[in-house]
Amino acid sequence: MTKAASPSLLAMAFSVAALLGLGGCNKTFNDVTGSIGLSANAKLPTEEGELRRFAEDWGRRYDARPKDKTIALTYARALHALGQNAQAVAVLQGAAIQNPEDLKVLAAYGKALADAGRLKEAADVLSKAHTPERPDWSVLSAQGSIADQLGAHEDARNYYESALKIRPNESTVLSNLGLSYALSRELPRAEQTLLLAAQQPQADMRVRQNLALVLALEGKFAQAEEWSRRDLPPIDAAANVASIRQMISQSNTWREIQNLDAAGAKANADAPGRRRQADADAER
Repeated sequence: MTKAASPSLLAMAFSVAALLGLGGCNKTFNDVTGSIGLSANAKLPTEEGELRRFAEDWGRRYDARPKDKTIALTYARALHALGQNAQAVAVLQGAAIQNPEDLKVLAAYGKALADAGRLKEAADVLSKAHTPERPDWSVLSAQGSIADQLGAHEDARNYYESALKIRPNESTVLSNLGLSYALSRELPRAEQTLLLAAQQPQADMRVRQNLALVLALEGKFAQAEEWSRRDLPPIDAAANVASIRQMISQSNTWREIQNLDAAGAKANADAPGRRRQADADAER
């Protein structure tokens, strides 16, 4: 069985994850494997109306002091939370021009580029956002996210493993790693990794819903719904799992993958018998 995920499988995985709204408000599968949030000290409001007022307030501060990197970072983070990624990129681009050697600014700018889908630009910026002497686990995780989205899953996992050496058992990195396995159709390994991620004390809704996604892709719908219910109302959890079930049932690609996996398992099981028959033929 080939380990490379086909484009149609990737598209289906992206569609399922987007359907679930993984990663919270305004986030899709584009950033579930990167923890691509922007860095700033100010805590963002969780209610949308308050978040908009927060963004407007920091927008006025930014207009008054556009060269203040702390203001730029906070304003961009609020814009990102509202799904205004292009505007967040513009704000952080200005901050990066003003602070070309500031690793924190470059990290935020690179992550924002990735959220906006500008993956190659993001990879270039993030490569400058930390150094071998001062590695940043969150930047490594974001670099892994970009590699996964570009289909370079082995490279992505190298980034995640490096991040985990700095931040052992970090739930977001484990979650990213688990979804990386899912993208290359290693679903049991994806489940195992995501279960470990979900068991971490700092695990959030995004991690648990990622686990629910993989469980559903494995056909473990009851378990998927159980995990989904930990953060969502029962009716929403059931609707999410039902949507995945329907998408799988309508996907020729997914049926072909299941058939291929079954054939591969049968071939492996039959291999000892074939070898014995071959040995007997050779003796004759």
